[in-house]
Amino acid sequence: METSSSRVIAPSLLLFAILYGGMVPLGGFLGAKQVALGPLAVEAGIFPFLTLIAISSGIAELHGRAVADRLVRLGFIPLVLAILLTLFVLQLPTDPGMYEPAKAAFPVIVGQSWRMMAAGILAYGVSVSLNVWLFSRMTANNGRLLPLRGFVAAALSQIIDTLIFITVSFYGVRPIGDLMLGQMIAKIVLSAVMVPLLVMAVVAIGRKLDANNAG
Repeated sequence: METSSSRVIAPSLLLFAILYGGMVPLGGFLGAKQVALGPLAVEAGIFPFLTLIAISSGIAELHGRAVADRLVRLGFIPLVLAILLTLFVLQLPTDPGMYEPAKAAFPVIVGQSWRMMAAGILAYGVSVSLNVWLFSRMTANNGRLLPLRGFVAAALSQIIDTLIFITVSFYGVRPIGDLMLGQMIAKIVLSAVMVPLLVMAVVAIGRKLDANNAG
């Protein structure tokens, strides 16, 4: 029996929360590959990460900044669990019958230094929270300027993400100036190409789902 304290979760929030939770750890694993997009080079983890940016912006548009902020905070759970499980699996003995190339490749692909793990957690929390704050501050009636708001918030948050991640991961280990500049340019370009479309898709799908549920 329902009580006055019962809550009904909006279909859009349920769907995108599930997608969000899956994308958070995926960014770390895909980041092991560097991809070349014409003259730009960027880690492949940017694709799920920009999806996180778009979902958090879309949730802020659909359900408000407070809900989006809560989603970002909950994202730490799958992120930290994925890191802990990865560390645990790396310590387990390897099956002698495992495919030989995979034996050597697995720890290289999924293993990261403690600095990179800390950098990933810190960069995620700061940059996605900043994205939600910036997107929410650029309010517009009836969804006007939605693509522009999504791009500006994403681009600025990606600059901060790059500053944090590269500095924490590599400062004192290798020169970081050129690496940081190249990553910033690549992420801003990808933010311009991907985020406006993704934010519009999230908002459109979310409104349709919620309208159908209300009907």
